[in-house]
Amino acid sequence: MSAPMASTARGITRVLLLADAPVLRRGLVSMINETAGMQAVGTPGELRRALTLVESARPDAVVVELGSGRAATLNVCRDLRRRFPRVTIVALATSEDPAVVNEALAAGIRGYLMINTSPTLLGWAVLAARAGRTVVDPQIRRVEPSAVPAAKPFTPEVPLTRREQDVLDELLQGQSNRQIGCNLFISEDTVKSHVKAILRKLGARDRAHAVSLVLSNRTPGCSCGAHPEPVGSPEATADV
Repeated sequence: MSAPMASTARGITRVLLLADAPVLRRGLVSMINETAGMQAVGTPGELRRALTLVESARPDAVVVELGSGRAATLNVCRDLRRRFPRVTIVALATSEDPAVVNEALAAGIRGYLMINTSPTLLGWAVLAARAGRTVVDPQIRRVEPSAVPAAKPFTPEVPLTRREQDVLDELLQGQSNRQIGCNLFISEDTVKSHVKAILRKLGARDRAHAVSLVLSNRTPGCSCGAHPEPVGSPEATADV
């Protein structure tokens, strides 16, 4: 049985980084700590120390390096899932092979990103995976359908207008107000008005909370696509 995770500050996602290369570990710490609403916890360490580090740091999510020693890493991920089922695992991988992606998902990994991912996509993937989604890097073109259950739409108590739903779809991809305006051909002020209405109807505190509510009410599925700005990033949250 897994030990209960430590309680966290409101809105903060605690992330433990596991990678064999010290340079990669340091880089990941910076990426996580620079993402609003996320905090690197514990001492970033090697994969062989995974169980010990998770036990002591009590993270909400773990980011692991999935490189040349894939078989051993996936065994570690399986152990983590058995011991700490509430901890979300996101992998940074070197392979775009759909068979490798499916193998990782079967091992309990809920986010599969390429090792050259941006801080934007990493932060978004951790949030989405924690909300129950299966996230696969948009650089990977094909994943077997069996690995990607379909999602059902989220219906709030107070229905969104068609335009508000359009804006919400953009929010789910981490877009800023400026980019949403460009994509939907509306002004940034109009976007802000729609965002406020969406937050009110969903009963959400902010954009990140709104996205979390929507994702957590969907059947876990695959989220693929470019995300120019992460949900909860300083630039994105400043738009609200």
